[in-house]
Amino acid sequence: MNQKRYAGLDCLRGINLISMILYHGTWDLVYIFGLDWKWFQSDFAYFWQQSICWLFILLSGFCWNFGRKKWRRGLTVFAAGCIITIVTKLFMPSGVIIFGILTLLGSCMLLMILLDKWFAHQNREIGVVVAFILFVVTRNVNYGYLGFENWNLLRVPESWYLNDFTTYLGFMKPGFFSADYFSVIPWFFLFMTGYFLYGIVMKGNLLEKVETGKYRWLEWLGRHSLLVYMLHQPLVFAILYLIYKMKNLA
Repeated sequence: MNQKRYAGLDCLRGINLISMILYHGTWDLVYIFGLDWKWFQSDFAYFWQQSICWLFILLSGFCWNFGRKKWRRGLTVFAAGCIITIVTKLFMPSGVIIFGILTLLGSCMLLMILLDKWFAHQNREIGVVVAFILFVVTRNVNYGYLGFENWNLLRVPESWYLNDFTTYLGFMKPGFFSADYFSVIPWFFLFMTGYFLYGIVMKGNLLEKVETGKYRWLEWLGRHSLLVYMLHQPLVFAILYLIYKMKNLA
């Protein structure tokens, strides 16, 4: 089991965290504080949001191969997702997060423990291709179709979209709402893509070629990504709220 820490990966995760904080800060400005910014409903803003979650999930799948105590890590991340759900339900019901990205990542980590012994013996290149194709084909399953974004290939039976458990899997029940929804399907397949990508990258020693060690603060963010994720939204909201109040008092 690889125990080494790679500064390049931590920096990449740190950059993505900054992008996430900026995105969530902008979301707060638009949807909570009433900033009239039409661009935030554009395709470019959607691409920004998708780039953040895609990279987080890919990196999580890639980095699953590092370190020990995988059960503890998976359960910790899953529990953090449950805490986010409870806190948002109590204090921000209009923006409640059910089956958010932490719940997904914890689920993927735990599921991969069960599948690793089989996956470890598969061809890495084929694994990456198959996993990514599965992600693309199931991308629209939340909304009743097999397909990707504006391309719908096949209608999924409505009888599959029943309850909270099917919603957790990806078959969203009628009337369900979550401000941050990441179901097991399709996103586990993107996590799986990262898992297989690890084998390809490590085989070519590619991480050794991008080591920098120059950006310690980015590395720190990357190393403490769970803590930063848990704390960033209330801190960003508090800062924006203070600015909003000071502006009104001026």
